[in-house]
Amino acid sequence: MDQTTPSRLVADRAEVHDAQSDAMRRLAGEGTRGIDGLALAAVISGITGVGIALSLSLPLLSVVLSQRGVSPIWIGVNTATAGVAAISILPFVSELAKRFGTARMMITAFITMSIALMGFYLITPFVFWFPLRFIFSASVTLIFALTEFWISSLAPSHRRGLIVGIYTAFLSIGITIGPLILAIVGTHGIMPFLIGSLCLLAAAIPVATVRAREPEIPTTGGRNLLRFVLLAPLPLFAALVFGAVESGGTAILPLYGVAIGLSGEHAVILVSAIAVGNVLSQIPIGYLADRVNRRLLLIVSAAVGAVGGLLIPVFADHYVLLLLLLFITGGIVTGLYTIGLTQLASRYTGGDLASANAAFVMMYAFGMLIGPISLGGALDLFPPHGFAIAIALIFGIYVVMALLRVGLRGLRS
Repeated sequence: MDQTTPSRLVADRAEVHDAQSDAMRRLAGEGTRGIDGLALAAVISGITGVGIALSLSLPLLSVVLSQRGVSPIWIGVNTATAGVAAISILPFVSELAKRFGTARMMITAFITMSIALMGFYLITPFVFWFPLRFIFSASVTLIFALTEFWISSLAPSHRRGLIVGIYTAFLSIGITIGPLILAIVGTHGIMPFLIGSLCLLAAAIPVATVRAREPEIPTTGGRNLLRFVLLAPLPLFAALVFGAVESGGTAILPLYGVAIGLSGEHAVILVSAIAVGNVLSQIPIGYLADRVNRRLLLIVSAAVGAVGGLLIPVFADHYVLLLLLLFITGGIVTGLYTIGLTQLASRYTGGDLASANAAFVMMYAFGMLIGPISLGGALDLFPPHGFAIAIALIFGIYVVMALLRVGLRGLRS
């Protein structure tokens, strides 16, 4: 999730024009350049570790707060601090990376996340969890912003969707492992916090080995990221929707599971079902994103999310069917992230690519701000299935917006 500094405005291009541009770049040698496999492997290894720590910590923190008597809506408010942190740090990501180096900033963020995660265990007053969450989430944003720009820089144009799909799949592998660790070690005591902290420290090691291979940060442009919302609304609002559902869902889904009568361990497994679907779906989705109209794929992904949200209450009393529903739906809706990121990378290069990626992360951050509060509030106000209905509404609004956009501009605008 990447940089700042737009230098030039690029009007919406047709998908056909994108394909022609890619072909021209390949003829010029850009599309056939070799991939730095060592850097790619190191960055993907690092983000996998972050996925483990994130998917372990988000449900863990929610369950711990719930055990302490904190209501779902306040848990959502605390989780939404992540959005505030992301929005606050994003304008400075590019400058920090240029001044201190991409790899060094990522390593610093890994270490800071590790310390903050242990802080959640050591500090019990709820009020102090807000600055801790801010620090933790600002570090997450730094890592995702720089990682995604690094990945986009490594990927040749004709294989961009596939590379992004591989990146997302390995992130999803990490996200799958976190809840499984919780199911094994439980949510009590220091052990889950310690495991998450160690995963973050381990994630820094491969990045440290490729410091000399880090991408050059573009120096052109300014900080007005919001203009990209007008230039590329479908991928950027896809990031907002996915950020809302992913952050809110990961934090509140275990609480929903408990509300429908599941044990804490079985409720946490719901998150893993989504993550397993992500692992298996992202490479095929990335492959499709290189060959099928991406705007159509975005609409289909969101529509599946809306239908899946409506079906959650139907399968709430059937644990295996609920897991299967989350597995299928979760895998497909993550395409909003993969396809959106691929679409931006196909349209922009250099400083514009860095800025478009930063705008993508910014919209994801707005989603992180909206999602936990809305989903936690829906669970609180309309227990237990208000949570699922809120998910369906979020996806449904995006589908309507996207269809209106396509109706006005066409699939290729």
